[in-house]
Amino acid sequence: MKQHQTTKPMSLITKLRTATPSWSILAIAFLALSGVLELLGDMDYLNQYYLHILIIVGMNIILVASLNLVNGYLGEFALGHAGFMAVGAYTAAVIATKIGPPGLPTLIIALIGSTLAAALIGYLVGLITFKTVGDYLAIITLGFNMIIVNAIQNIDYLGGPRGFIGIPKATNLFIVAICVVLTYTVLRNLVYSDHGRRWISIRENAIAAELMGIDINRAKNMAFTIAAAFAGLAGGLWAQYQQFITPKSFDYIKTTDLLVMLYLGGTGSLSGSILGVVFYTVLMEVLRNVLSMIDPRLAELRMLISPLILVVVMLTKQSGLMGNREWRWFSPRKEENTDESCS
Repeated sequence: MKQHQTTKPMSLITKLRTATPSWSILAIAFLALSGVLELLGDMDYLNQYYLHILIIVGMNIILVASLNLVNGYLGEFALGHAGFMAVGAYTAAVIATKIGPPGLPTLIIALIGSTLAAALIGYLVGLITFKTVGDYLAIITLGFNMIIVNAIQNIDYLGGPRGFIGIPKATNLFIVAICVVLTYTVLRNLVYSDHGRRWISIRENAIAAELMGIDINRAKNMAFTIAAAFAGLAGGLWAQYQQFITPKSFDYIKTTDLLVMLYLGGTGSLSGSILGVVFYTVLMEVLRNVLSMIDPRLAELRMLISPLILVVVMLTKQSGLMGNREWRWFSPRKEENTDESCS
């Protein structure tokens, strides 16, 4: 009996879903919305305060998502992420003020320079750091953060404790949105690649991963270097947005904020990084406004909430809001098999 194949026609929706991943659609929509909001802000149709909050949220998303690579997917506990941000911020500040006139080319060069500088420092630190694990790793990375901050304070060329002034403002909401999409595209592809599976296997059982032939130190240092690179990118954006940076901006308080946002959203989840940053940033701003209405001197009391949130999360829900889970649109879409055969 002769066999033949028939192909079931795909619907328009199925064709669109197969041709374009949902992440691409979301990224394009996100960039378009950011461009519109930036334009509305330039035309004074959008309150500059809200625009400022959106920019801060975007930079924090880059920081927390990259930290999640080490503390979440790799399963280590690093406390030096603010130090890499400082390296990127000061590198971008020097490039933006000393090399070329303000403009898009200078911005791009400054961001590339900040990313590469932080990646190089991260790689060198990782060579030493990953000879230890657990609490020792946390202490070493925290010590590195303190070394960076104190070193900058003693370099007059970088402004010392007075800070670095006169940085041209080049960062805006649309630029930050582009960097957020770039960060999540790279991290998303890495997490769902063979590299991501290696990191997760190390997190679950390092001994078993090593027995399977994985070079543990090399895999760890790769994650650490990539995380440092994106922290440097966020630092470069921060410097060219604030126009003034000081070493104090990158001390243990910044590290604490990043940890709170990370563990609130959930480790091992890039979606959770977004959720944790948005929730925490909005909460801090609401508390600032509410406390300021009562008494302006009470505004700083909101900083007591930050460590308290971390303690509560650790005691009640260690996996955070989205621990080890992703939003459906974020996970890679499997190709649908639409061919059916019959006899």
